Amino acid sequence: MVAQLDKPRHARLRFASCGSTCRCASIRRNHQRYLLEKVINLQTTERAAPRIAASSYLNTAPLIWSFTKGSRRGEVSLTDAVPGRCASLLAHGEVDAALVPVIEYQRLPDVVLVPDVCVGSRRQVRSVVLAIKVDDLKDVRRIALDESSRTSAALLKIIFREFLGFEPEWSSCAPDVGQMLLGNDGALIIGDPGMTFARENLRVFDMAELWRQHTGLGFVFAMWMMRDHVKARAQRIDFAGARDEGLARAEEIVAFYEPLLRLSREELRSYLTENISFSPDDEMRAGMDLYFKLAHKYRLIPDLKPLKTIEA
Repeated sequence: MVAQLDKPRHARLRFASCGSTCRCASIRRNHQRYLLEKVINLQTTERAAPRIAASSYLNTAPLIWSFTKGSRRGEVSLTDAVPGRCASLLAHGEVDAALVPVIEYQRLPDVVLVPDVCVGSRRQVRSVVLAIKVDDLKDVRRIALDESSRTSAALLKIIFREFLGFEPEWSSCAPDVGQMLLGNDGALIIGDPGMTFARENLRVFDMAELWRQHTGLGFVFAMWMMRDHVKARAQRIDFAGARDEGLARAEEIVAFYEPLLRLSREELRSYLTENISFSPDDEMRAGMDLYFKLAHKYRLIPDLKPLKTIEA
């Protein structure tokens, strides 16, 4: 024992160093295993189906039909969510791409647009409407906004501020026109609910038509967006090809939605072929540019950034 205790300090240090060799090797092995698992997980993620989100409204059906019932079925993992929720899913990285209210392009950091695919309208949209129970827009004092809406809510505020010269009080509600009009003069409602509510004793204004009356331009309501840092993964998705297949199968879509919306096939068909535009033209792009400028003017967006697409 005495001999052991009397060993020089440097000898004890060498012994300690030698004794830790197993631990060092174990740490190296664990680190190598961690790196290998990380590579495997990354490869698995890259091979997994891209995650996308979109609403199941009729106006989005031609853009997602290929993924749900067509030739691209199984190529993506699709989450059905209302437009506002789609923006939140994209913002929190829960999906790789989403069909998002176009106003969110200016609000979300580091997002890029998929070019040439949209939900918009050149003249009348029919599914984004303001219903009022008073005689004239100038008599409106309180408006309930569909909580699913972001682009349309900002559009309505711009129309009142820029073109009508005053602003009502706003509140946010679930899309039920009857409930929305309790204590309010008007209700902004979008999507399928905007096409199917009872219109008796109400004046109904088409939001795309209102925009065109004041600007002479078309309007873009939503576009596919993705986070810039995952665009290589999301670029695997052929959004334009999916749109083209959906439009080619419009009769299937009409037949599917007819019992759900309880509208005639003629109404549904004309809506998809005459009211909704799934590719932006020059007028619609000019309308989006003006919309963003006015949204910035009235502080509905923090900054005004140029459009960036995945092609760039």
